[in-house]
Order: sequence, then structure tokens, then C-alpha cells
Amino acid sequence: MKTTILMVICTIFSFFNSYSQEINFYKNAKGETHICGEFPLDYLEHDSNFKVWFNKFYSELKLPEKRLRLKSRLKKTTVDIYLGTWCGDSKKWVPQFVKLWDELGLKRSQLRLIGLYNDEKRYKTSRKGEEQDQQIHRVPVFIFKSNNVEYARIVESPKNDLVTDVAQIALGFPSKPNYEGANYLFKVLETESIESISENFNAHYNILRKCVQKSKELNTLGYVLLLNNRTKEALICFELNTYLFKYEPNVYDSLGEALALGGEHLKALKMYEKVLEIDPENKNAKAQIKHLEGLIGF
Repeated sequence: MKTTILMVICTIFSFFNSYSQEINFYKNAKGETHICGEFPLDYLEHDSNFKVWFNKFYSELKLPEKRLRLKSRLKKTTVDIYLGTWCGDSKKWVPQFVKLWDELGLKRSQLRLIGLYNDEKRYKTSRKGEEQDQQIHRVPVFIFKSNNVEYARIVESPKNDLVTDVAQIALGFPSKPNYEGANYLFKVLETESIESISENFNAHYNILRKCVQKSKELNTLGYVLLLNNRTKEALICFELNTYLFKYEPNVYDSLGEALALGGEHLKALKMYEKVLEIDPENKNAKAQIKHLEGLIGF
């Protein structure tokens, strides 16, 4: 009996020790520990910081009574999963995706997990820059690849439901992922120059107005760019949002913040004045106007 217990303890120790050099962590402002960079999937199932939510949501996925026969269509597919161990959507959808993957009889080795930062200095970036050129602005993101080339993705949450979305992808008819406008603009920002985008501002606006439903979509993208020192790209994003949602004070507040951080204090002041035109009691706008007037010398 003692020998059996000792073997179990040694096995557990070996399990965690084997990952000690592979997994990287950081602490956020609340002192919470989170994963950054690439890490093995089964760590989420066993580590005390993560296993509670992983196992909870894994068990909650309800599968169809009829067995899904999609294995042959996905056996050569790999999926890059970008997530935040701090993110509610990641906590829900990553475990449920893994359960569906297991149910299909596919190998977990086909899944690659990358944890993203969310602290005072870094936002939705990874330790070695794995997210660069991947247009990651919401998490989780599931990027389906064949021969290392993307052919489908799920952004933040399923478009329909998880089983339907994965089945459509397997059958070659993927739904357009959530946040079509932000996905479009992020790709443009990473493939075109600032000058080219400015010259074609109206064309991009006309595309975005057909697919962006809420101001939060581009606002979130703008802050991903802004907090990662991509101020010029963030300014374009926030400016487009002011044209799309010209009666919402928050879009001018965000543009004002980006302008101020870029040193354009007079333009920022005008944005906060615009906020007060729409929302005269906005406390943040009043405070920012006072601060900017002091910097400008009014």
C-alpha cells in the first residue's frame, strides 16, 4: 500500500516537474497568476489555478446523441488556440472545444495553446510574439490550419453553436467569424501602410458600416492597438468609429485618449468637448479638458 502511494506521489511530482521549464507565468495587478506563451493543454486540467474552471466547463458541453463523424475530415487539421487564462470567454469555450475534439476522436497533439498577457504593460500579446500577424483582438481565437495555412477560425465564441460551427468547418462551409468588421480592419492595418489607409478612408468606412453593429467592436480593437504602442493604427480605428457611431460619446472619448497619448493635445481637447456636447455631465471628459487646457496653456 505504501509503495502504491509513493508511486502515485512520484508520478504527480514528475508530471508537474516535467512542465516546470516549459510554462511561463506572470501576475496581474490583482496578484493573480496567469499563463503566457505556449503551454501544454493538460496543464489546465491538473493545475490548481485552472483545473476548477477547466473541468467545470468541459463537463458542461452537451453533445448530440448521435455520434459525430467528422474525424476523417479533421485528422490533418491543426488548431492554434489563443486564449487568456484571465478571460471569461476563454474559460468557457476552450474546455468545451477540447471536449468536442476529444469526442471526435482527434488527437490533442493537434491543438496548440498560446496564453496571452493582460497586465499594466501588455494586452493580448504573447511571450514570444506568436500572435503577431494573426489579427488577435478578441479571445479565445481558434485558428484551423491545413499544412500550416489557415482555412477557418472561430473568434471569441461560436457563430451558431460550437458543434455546428466545427461541423461546418469540417465540411468546408465555415461561418464568418464574429466581429467581421474588426477582423477586416485589423487585416487592413497589418497589410497596408498608414498613408494608403488614409487615402482610402471612405472606402474602408463604406465596408465597415455594413458589418459593424456596435461601437464596442472597433473600440476594443483600438485599445488592443493603443496598449501595444501602435498609436497611429489605433487613431485610424477610433476615427472610423466616430464616423460609424457619431452620436455615441464614448467613441470621441477613446479617440481623445489616443490623441492625447500621441501628444496631439489640441485635437484631443476638441474630442472631449465633443463628448460634452453629447453628454454634458460626463465627468471624465470634464477632467480631461481641464488637464489638457493646463498642458496647452489655456
